[in-house]
Amino acid sequence: SQRNNKIVMTKTKKLTLCALLTALSVVLMFVSKALPAPWLQGGSITLASMVPIVAASIIVDYKWGLLSGVVFALIQMMTGFYPPPTQTFLNFFLVIMLDYILAFGVLGTAGIFYRLLGKKIWAIPVSGFIVTTLRYICHILSGILIWGVYADEGQTVLGYSLVYNGSYMIPEIIITTVVLAALSAFIKKEADKVNG
Repeated sequence: SQRNNKIVMTKTKKLTLCALLTALSVVLMFVSKALPAPWLQGGSITLASMVPIVAASIIVDYKWGLLSGVVFALIQMMTGFYPPPTQTFLNFFLVIMLDYILAFGVLGTAGIFYRLLGKKIWAIPVSGFIVTTLRYICHILSGILIWGVYADEGQTVLGYSLVYNGSYMIPEIIITTVVLAALSAFIKKEADKVNG
C-alpha cells in the first residue's frame, strides 16, 4: 500500500504541475490578447505562451504534455473561436482540429523529441523549435483547406497561408526557442528530478 500511495502522489504531483503550467500559458495568452493585433482570421504573437506547455512535456512526459496542450487548445477555443468562412460541418471540424486541438496538442510532443535527442540541455530549445514548427504546419494546412478564400486576387492559397500564418508563427517560434534556451538549465534540472 505504501508503493501505491507513492504512485498516487506522483500522479497528483504531475497533474498539479501540468495544471499550473497550463494556467501560466493561459495567463500569458490573455496578456497578449489584451494588445491590439492585426490578424483578422485568428493568430497572435504572445509572451512565450507556448513555453509552459513545452516545459510540461519535457519535465513530466509527453502524455501529460499532450493533455496540457489539448486543455490549452480548449481554453483557446472558449475564449476566441474563429468560425470558418464556409460554415459546413467539415470546415468546423477541420478548424477545431487543425487550428486548435492538433496545433496546440502537438506542443505536448516536445518530450518525445527531447528524449530522442538524448535528454541533452540543447535538446530543450531544439524540441521547442520542432513542435512550434509543427504547429505552424497545422495552421498552413488550415489556411490551404479553409481560409484560402481570403487570399488576394492573383495570390496562391499556399502563398497566402504561408505569409498569413508565418506573420505570427515565425515570431512565435523564435520567441519560444529563445525563452526555452534561456530556461533550459532549469527545465532540465526539474525533468531530472521527476524522471530520475
